[in-house]
Amino acid sequence: MKFLRPCFLSLAGLLAAAPAFAQNTRLVDRNALVWLTYNGDHKVAGKWAVHTEAQVRRVRFGAAPQQLLLRLGGVYSLPHAVKLGGGYTNFTTYSYGQHPSAELGEPTPEHRTYEDITFGADYGRLHLAHRLRLEQRWLGQLDPSQPTRVASWQYQNRARYQLAGQLPLQGPALDDHEWYVNFFDELFIGFGPNVNQNIFNQNRISAGLGYQFTDDFQLELNYLNQWTLQGDEDAATGRQVFENNNGLRLNVVYNLNFTGPKAN
Repeated sequence: MKFLRPCFLSLAGLLAAAPAFAQNTRLVDRNALVWLTYNGDHKVAGKWAVHTEAQVRRVRFGAAPQQLLLRLGGVYSLPHAVKLGGGYTNFTTYSYGQHPSAELGEPTPEHRTYEDITFGADYGRLHLAHRLRLEQRWLGQLDPSQPTRVASWQYQNRARYQLAGQLPLQGPALDDHEWYVNFFDELFIGFGPNVNQNIFNQNRISAGLGYQFTDDFQLELNYLNQWTLQGDEDAATGRQVFENNNGLRLNVVYNLNFTGPKAN
């Protein structure tokens, strides 16, 4: 685990610096979030699964749209609970907040491809999982004279690191019809062309309660805190905009097995 120490130190430094930067040099746009999310890994062969994911993100306590995410990918399982994944994401950002990143008032499209690796270990009752993900992003640039039309696509790279944990509340291991605590922290770092000053892209911290109906069906309700640095400066002031969004995240995990009934 020694190689993870620099990641944790960098993460702590960025988290400590973000509020200070927001107070001193940046505009802060605060939004109340409601995120409704679903994800599942559906087994189609011995070591292969299809990943499906949908996220409906809303602001103003759910009254207005924020973003829509649709993701489709593949997952390959390796020994020792290591998983390799990759696929495609369709992403839409709507105009929201006092300093919207979708400045023309029209939804802004984005296409992504991604590759990731997930691995974890148990520490007594606590299970920790690490996910490293690379994303290739194509961000739509709308035509000011015809805002519903994409004039060009801007390419960016992004790296993500997520640390997630799960702690059963009713015994040494999580069984069906039991409660658990879950949490995660995810750091987003931009790199390569067109990133400019937006190297620190965002950070998400979330924690809450989950209930396991079965191994393949869980329901989670979490508090979510999100810091996001917008890529473009505010048009009126020329200052960077730092979003500090807070709210609730309701997550449904539902997996299907298309390889037939489990062997007895």
